[in-house]
Amino acid sequence: MKRTIILALALAAAGGIGYAAGAGDVPPLSSLNPNAIKLVLPKDIKWKPAAGLTGTDTYTLVGDAGKPGFYIVLNRFHPGNFSHPHYHVNDRYVMVLSGTWWAATGAKDDPEHLTVPIKAGTFAIHKGKEVHFDGARAGSDEAVVMIFGEGPGSRHECEGPTAERGPGPCADARKAAGLPAVN
Repeated sequence: MKRTIILALALAAAGGIGYAAGAGDVPPLSSLNPNAIKLVLPKDIKWKPAAGLTGTDTYTLVGDAGKPGFYIVLNRFHPGNFSHPHYHVNDRYVMVLSGTWWAATGAKDDPEHLTVPIKAGTFAIHKGKEVHFDGARAGSDEAVVMIFGEGPGSRHECEGPTAERGPGPCADARKAAGLPAVN
């Protein structure tokens, strides 16, 4: 009985929302005062290559991730492209907007076997100083994520020519994964 009541209420609410959205004339976006609300339409997003992330585009909505203060950026991962194991000093808040975002934790870089799918509509927190990597698997759709944080939002790599050397989150993650230290 309880399920039937909940279902009936959900259907009634959905019908009411649909009715309200289609009722009457709808003013154009241009009727909004630009001093009161700023809009960024999908067609106005000017993607550019993300620094240090092959096959990934980025667009800054608010602030500057490289400077102190609040920022919001969009990242678009093309299929088959991932970041390498890395960490950020501060927590970062991620909302998956479209596609499937694949993520893993730790220093073992194996995106095709270790990443898990995170579907659109999911909210995640990248905890500061915790090693992870993410992207879009080959054969999947591109993934678009919105990242919120407090800058500076630097990325500390755990491998490659700019890899962090010595003690720290990367060394700890490598040790936990049974990987040799980076010299």
